[in-house]
Amino acid sequence: MSKMTIRPAEECRYDIVSLGEVMLRLDPGEGRIHTTRQFQAWEGGGEYNVARGLRRCFGMRAAVVTAFADNPVGRLVEDLILQGGVDTSYIKWDKYDGCGRETRNGLNFTERGFGIRGAVGCSDRGNTAVSQLKEGDIDWEGLFSQGVRWFHTGGIFAALSETTPGVVIEAMKAAKKYGTIISYDLNYRPSLWKAIGGEAKAQEVNREIAKYVDVMIGNEEDFTACLGFEVEGTDDNLTDLETENFKKMIGKAVAEFPNFKATATTLRGVVTATVNDWGAISWYDGEIFEAQHRPGLEIMDRVGGGDSFASGLIYGFMTYNDADKAVNYGAAHGALAMTTPGDTTMASLAEVEKIVGGGGARVDR
Repeated sequence: MSKMTIRPAEECRYDIVSLGEVMLRLDPGEGRIHTTRQFQAWEGGGEYNVARGLRRCFGMRAAVVTAFADNPVGRLVEDLILQGGVDTSYIKWDKYDGCGRETRNGLNFTERGFGIRGAVGCSDRGNTAVSQLKEGDIDWEGLFSQGVRWFHTGGIFAALSETTPGVVIEAMKAAKKYGTIISYDLNYRPSLWKAIGGEAKAQEVNREIAKYVDVMIGNEEDFTACLGFEVEGTDDNLTDLETENFKKMIGKAVAEFPNFKATATTLRGVVTATVNDWGAISWYDGEIFEAQHRPGLEIMDRVGGGDSFASGLIYGFMTYNDADKAVNYGAAHGALAMTTPGDTTMASLAEVEKIVGGGGARVDR
């Protein structure tokens, strides 16, 4: 096994580019979707959240590749992206037909959950502009020839339509040509796959994409549903997570996909919606690295925790090329992101480094 060769920052325009859907998230706060009379608006998307986290928390140069219908909702999401400091040069704008027959923008209604009531996501994303992306729509050659250190995408985007897996592979081939590291978060969502073939289709698509991936990211359900690797000893509620079983699963995955230079897995034991056991492990250069485990972690909003883990992990690799630091930065950043509302991070690098260094929750003043 060999360590990743990551392009130097000075020869690249971007540190991180993400490909994926960005939706308008409508959040009822402490209420419920079906009873609320008001929503707070955020932007969010599994792949995008990673780029935004690297920009806002870690100070990296980030861009997103996505598509919107050109109407006020699309422009609102663009404005939210701009507030996060992410480059919007590679957004594809589709002409809006006036009512969304041909193309539209996605909405994601999200309840945070509390106690015994779990978080709930209700997405409205059919026929979205980004789901209609096809090979040839994006000038990947023009993008990656400028220099991109890291490219990230995932299984949510790949599940949007029959054409999006081809876009993923097209992008990955261009990234490899220019020496860009590729990460992929499996991010299995049953609601996206159930109408187009379920787990069988998810495995068909993701196992093909996996051949191009350098850093594979996911949790226990992701590796099982998307790649077919069973994790022994987990119950349906994922309340008892045995690290040794994940190590065995990762061993099988890297044997079958020798192109994986690293893998990373979040370990989440759901006690209640607002209390989770939280940890992570990573495989790199033939070794397993485990983040500090945080049992009984108190959570405000779990959505985006895995994406923030991914951005911290990528920062650790890009900055130090050190898997132990990477998995600990990822776990700390994911934990902090779940203490605030919305999909995206509100943490600072100083806060992440404080947690990585063993700091606690005493008041800072």
